[in-house]
Amino acid sequence: MQINEVLIANKSNEVEIQRQKIKNGNPPLELVGPCRIEEGILKFSPTEMNDLITKALNSRKSISFFIPASGSGSRMFQFLHNYLTNPTEENSAMVEQFFNSMDKLAFYTILPISMRKKLEKGDYDLKEISDFIIGENGLGLGILPKGLIPFHKMGQFALNPFQDQILQGENVHPEVKMFHFTIQKVFESKVKESIENLRKFTGPGKPIYFSEQNPDSDSLAFDDKLNLVEVNGEILHRPSGHGALLENLNTIQEDIILIKNIDNLQHFDYSENASQNWQLIIGLLDEVKTKIDELLENFSKELFIELNDKYQLFNSNEAEKWSNEKIINYLNRPIRVCGMVRNMGQTGGGPYWVNGQGCTSKQIVEKSQIASTDSQQSLMIKSTHFNPVMMALSTRDKDGNKYDLKDFVDDEKYFIVEKDHKGKKIKYCELPGLWNGSMANWNTLFVEIPNKVFSPVKTMLDLLLPAHQSKRNDYE
Repeated sequence: MQINEVLIANKSNEVEIQRQKIKNGNPPLELVGPCRIEEGILKFSPTEMNDLITKALNSRKSISFFIPASGSGSRMFQFLHNYLTNPTEENSAMVEQFFNSMDKLAFYTILPISMRKKLEKGDYDLKEISDFIIGENGLGLGILPKGLIPFHKMGQFALNPFQDQILQGENVHPEVKMFHFTIQKVFESKVKESIENLRKFTGPGKPIYFSEQNPDSDSLAFDDKLNLVEVNGEILHRPSGHGALLENLNTIQEDIILIKNIDNLQHFDYSENASQNWQLIIGLLDEVKTKIDELLENFSKELFIELNDKYQLFNSNEAEKWSNEKIINYLNRPIRVCGMVRNMGQTGGGPYWVNGQGCTSKQIVEKSQIASTDSQQSLMIKSTHFNPVMMALSTRDKDGNKYDLKDFVDDEKYFIVEKDHKGKKIKYCELPGLWNGSMANWNTLFVEIPNKVFSPVKTMLDLLLPAHQSKRNDYE
């Protein structure tokens, strides 16, 4: 073992553990089939939806938002970087659209007036303005986290996702008590400043809390020969993925926790529909949680089968054969209700029935976890729905005691990641994803929600889509 390995290896020999994981590759995962409508995914009639929304609005359970927000915004301008270094027909078209439509983007309102006049006249230096928008000597949008990049115009104001998530989230339910964002510590002062600016116009609102991903969870980077990678004499570490945020999530005490991604939101003009779907998910969680608690207080196999038939928690053919003790053990777990949208070719995770953990369970599976065999790929292709990360969680048992969420992780569902680092290929382990292996042993419900509540922003050009533009040219 090299000297640097000795210095960082702890008593559990973490270096060798991670090296072996990388050597073995991504853990095998056996799909039984995709979850579909009435086969693991619930779909409600308008009347049923209204009943659940009413149930949610009548609930007095405390609610918190938990929003991972540490992601970099640099990829939103990648097409611009690419054009400046290596123009192609594709990125040229994207840059043309960007400059010709810039007045429709929220950050346009914070450009210097002199620069806006040049853009209006078409008399400008493209590189000069690009450098000002993305560079550190200008707006610096290319080096900020995504949550600090202006997304939406509201009158003369430009709202970033932190501000917008708070404005829209406070309208979801009267019992929303707080917002918890996971951020990069280096940007904390800028985030707080932007929220203070919002409060100057809205007045005091719900408490806002911040945390960062624990650096102790970072993974070790290895080269293609499985040797540790060194940079300037230091062992290279990489963040271990959003699964590390389970530690942050575990600290939240509210009865219901709502999880969403920082970049998935619409303009405030369209937020009512998203709020109603949050209420649908909250109402369903409240209803199922109540029924499970009642069943645990006064257990009946017959009532369990009835509950499972209605909510499709478990594979019915298997569950009906379980012992009462096994059923009670499975019911006594955290609960999550996950909104699912129709799959329109998005990249990312989807809902599947998966073999393992002593039963066929419902899981959110990433495409990278699915084996390349014909049979497994065929099941993946038959998937009808996609996970937009719109989830409501209950993390307390029937007596109100908080579960330790670390007890419900499938540690074998880690990810092996291969990336380029300064021209060199590196590999490292990511922890089981927050809504993948980290929640593998939760009780899970999937419910269909409309695609219009899913409008993530991956590039600046996405902000030109109708969901991100005001219904009016201005606000009175």
